[in-house]
Amino acid sequence: MDPPPAPRGFEQERGDGPSFSCGLCDLEQVHKISQLLLPGLAAACVDATTGDPFRGPASVAVPVRKDMVEYLARRSESHVAQSVLAGSGDVAESPPPDAAGEGGDEPTEVVSDFLDDFAASKRNLLGRVSGWLMSESREDKIDDFVQEMEANGFWLEDRREALAETLLKNLDYRCRFSCEMGFGAPEAVAAHGAECGFRPVRCGNEGCGATFSAIHSGKHDSACPFKILPCEQKCQQSVSRREMDRHCITVCPMRLVNCPFYQVGCRADAFPQCEVEQHCSEFLHSHLLYVLQVIHKQEATVDELKQRVQLLEKSQSLSELSEALDVRSLTLAIKEQEAKMKKLERDLSKVSQRSA
Repeated sequence: MDPPPAPRGFEQERGDGPSFSCGLCDLEQVHKISQLLLPGLAAACVDATTGDPFRGPASVAVPVRKDMVEYLARRSESHVAQSVLAGSGDVAESPPPDAAGEGGDEPTEVVSDFLDDFAASKRNLLGRVSGWLMSESREDKIDDFVQEMEANGFWLEDRREALAETLLKNLDYRCRFSCEMGFGAPEAVAAHGAECGFRPVRCGNEGCGATFSAIHSGKHDSACPFKILPCEQKCQQSVSRREMDRHCITVCPMRLVNCPFYQVGCRADAFPQCEVEQHCSEFLHSHLLYVLQVIHKQEATVDELKQRVQLLEKSQSLSELSEALDVRSLTLAIKEQEAKMKKLERDLSKVSQRSA
């Protein structure tokens, strides 16, 4: 395949003006345009071979890609010429008339229109049938072929981005997405490159590795999934943005929880997980009563249960009861303590009988 048109690294101007241009552009826009190319190629290949029993999309991918690169270069260059002509009058700041019909000022929209036009030029007779163009089968075949090309490394990302950069510079006649600075010497270009807003920078957050233009540093930093942030619930931990939701829901000590004895009657308002032990200690009396009501159900009156609570609170095992932080643990601790108390009552009864 013929290589894509080379980016405009140097621009010789008339007279004594600057001879060297900066050449840097918005990497976000380059990436967006690059993402359009593979689906655009897939659409053209699918439409060109629809209904053909002897050819599939893969069989025409190489020549269609070559045609597409040449087509995009030609259309983007003519777009530049139209922009220059339109800007030679009193409406230099207005978009050229033809540009508005090709998607407006946004380069991604213009390239998308170019790709649609190219795919239309490749359609065979069956591919021109409106029902086929709107069918889910066509979209499925395009998606499948995109995945096939990606899996086979047919058109590598760096090559697509090289073409996308050229297209962006051709289409960006207002220099909204590329640097318009010019200089008289390469050394001045290099010095400017260290400060240019379109210079590529790499995210410093561990695990990210994204590269973007310097003007988007703040935007990326505010959304980077790998940026380490203080916990949103104000615990002492710091976690990455992408792990924040999971942390807050599952392990954060400040996440709100119901009392572990909620199911047996405690209706205290939700409180941070880290305060469960304090809550259980403060409300041990009521928790004991709730659990005793479950254990004995209709076997004892409320007054009798309150007396048992008082006995349990006076027992030597109170610390064990205080350490029980859920219904199951406290139930086992109560039953164990009641068994000890019953044994003690039997022993005392035997001693009394012997004394009598």
